[in-house]
Amino acid sequence: MLRTRLTIRLIFALLAASPVAGQDLAKPSNSVRFATFNASLNRSARGELARDLATPDDRQIRNVAEIIQRVRPDVLLINEFDFDADDASGGSVGAKRFLVNYLRHGQNGAEAIDYPHVFVPKVNTGIATGVDLDKDGRAVTDPGSRGYGNDAQGFGQFPGQYGFVIYSKFPFESSFGDFQTLLWKNVPGALLPTKPDGTPWYSPAALDVLRLSSKNHCDVAVRVGDKLIHILASHPTPPAFDGPEDRNGRRNFDEIRLWADYLTGGAKAEYLAPFVKLPPGTRVAGPETFVLMGDMNADPADGGSVVGAIQQLLDHPKIQAPPAPRSDGAAEASRLQQGANARHKGDPAVDTADFNDDSVGNLRADYVLPSRNLKVLGTGTFWPTASDPLARLVVMTPKVASSDHRLVYLDVAIP
Repeated sequence: MLRTRLTIRLIFALLAASPVAGQDLAKPSNSVRFATFNASLNRSARGELARDLATPDDRQIRNVAEIIQRVRPDVLLINEFDFDADDASGGSVGAKRFLVNYLRHGQNGAEAIDYPHVFVPKVNTGIATGVDLDKDGRAVTDPGSRGYGNDAQGFGQFPGQYGFVIYSKFPFESSFGDFQTLLWKNVPGALLPTKPDGTPWYSPAALDVLRLSSKNHCDVAVRVGDKLIHILASHPTPPAFDGPEDRNGRRNFDEIRLWADYLTGGAKAEYLAPFVKLPPGTRVAGPETFVLMGDMNADPADGGSVVGAIQQLLDHPKIQAPPAPRSDGAAEASRLQQGANARHKGDPAVDTADFNDDSVGNLRADYVLPSRNLKVLGTGTFWPTASDPLARLVVMTPKVASSDHRLVYLDVAIP
């Protein structure tokens, strides 16, 4: 009888710690798993996320941590992770608290996970411009005030809101490029918005300060054995929350274009040279071995992005386009939710975000794209079906369990 009880306990323990039923999350041997996750670790006020992270009992944060523990990426980009830009540590307090209080503790039977290396870049969100960007007749400069985010460098009610952080099991070698301060007007042929009469939307004063990147675009490399793999991380603005001038849609297009130009190099990338670490006398060439990751806020077939926005990357000659990550949960959600989903042209199984069904519908917004010289072993999206035991981690009603985005991952052979 004792042996029987022990056996039953062992079975339940294995079930609790196992990956998603019906979705194979097993990582191939001799591989590195890269993942991006817009985890909605953002809060409405400065310091609020840091306070939530200070204790290990926040339900939403626990769910986010469990998803990460189930998928077990080796290199992980988290979009929408608030930090306080005034923090002398560069915003790493929250990133460290998430690691110490959540990731290093197994959540609901999942195995704890640790990342010895953390990279937290500065971001443009919530930095005041001092000019009226949204044309409401006032330039709001007091963080937290109504309308402040619309006049900031990137939308945010305080500096550091909607930032991002990269966790890695491999050491960061160096930061090769940081494009935070690139002005949008300095992009050759920039897709700057115009009013209905054809005149510029932004005033000369606005263009003199407005940066292209709504958060940041970073090229930071990790060393895997004797190989450097560049991580190209960003989070372009969503092509929404504007008017007929489509200022956010156009900015999204040019934010994506930045990576395309960077990888093309040469004359296309000359405007990026001041932001790249280059040996004397050399031109921007872009890395040869890389993984480009992030919430790009652009679907190939649906949604409100400018036509061809994400194709700038999907069709780029340096980028390998493996089959898009799929999930049964995404296909099921589109079928059950209907609304705007019923009008979509793209394959619902490749959606990565669960947006409002009445207006937008679910979209493919999140990408992990490898260079052509990496051997891809597999890819996927963490989106369990409703019958799956772990569907509780992604439910959207009555309260969002984790995020409106899903974690997307890519496995490549160790170089």
